[in-house]
Amino acid sequence: MRSRLLFLVLMIINLLMVSCAGNFYEDFYVTWGGDSKAKILNNGSLLTLSLDEASGSGFQSKNEYLFGKIDMQLKLVPGNSAGTVTAYYLSSKGSAWDEIDFEFLGNLSGDPYILHTNVFSVDGTPIREFKNMENIGVPFPKNQPMRIYSSLWNADDWATRGGLVKTDWSQAPFTASYRNFNANACIWYNGASSCSPNSVLSNFNNINAWLWEELDFARQGQMKWVQDNYMIYNYCKDTKRFPQGLPWECYVSNH
Repeated sequence: MRSRLLFLVLMIINLLMVSCAGNFYEDFYVTWGGDSKAKILNNGSLLTLSLDEASGSGFQSKNEYLFGKIDMQLKLVPGNSAGTVTAYYLSSKGSAWDEIDFEFLGNLSGDPYILHTNVFSVDGTPIREFKNMENIGVPFPKNQPMRIYSSLWNADDWATRGGLVKTDWSQAPFTASYRNFNANACIWYNGASSCSPNSVLSNFNNINAWLWEELDFARQGQMKWVQDNYMIYNYCKDTKRFPQGLPWECYVSNH
């Protein structure tokens, strides 16, 4: 997965969504790095993060979302990105938080990025499915509202080949860019969701038709192909990490 535009989808089960074609001025705060490293450009249609030897940068959404489909196009650090991590994720607050994320681990020029993730699609291709299995005691992220976060930072102690390859600061500043944010989502405000469970069917339309979709045979085949050809780690096969037994979801064929 070389440096190019990636169409990332953060997807959670939905009810009734507010669809919002995003403007970075209106939808996000810069939280780290200041205006010199996190820049909103082109009248709010483009956001860039940069990293140098002094620090990285980051941003977060103004809104919290309970359920939704959230799209973002992201261009990763080009060239020699070894040691850098571009993180893009949803997270709730508190000690028992929910988190759904992408972490793109940089690499030497010409080598592919490594993608750490738990459940998503990339460029329209499903890479993992995680079904609601609360009936067998598996937690599911449906109760805690989450914000969108993203950051570009140095992790050369572990990110590339276990820390063997360090960040080449002569290549700095490293830059990642974001565009075409769109949230078709339930916004959480003052302790309540903008979605009404009673309006699900009455508000069905082409925009939120994906709510009723499941992976068909062809999409399951796409997901299996990605996992067979590109997956290099699966916690559901890591018995050393879980000597007392794998997590419950690993015993269900959906990972």
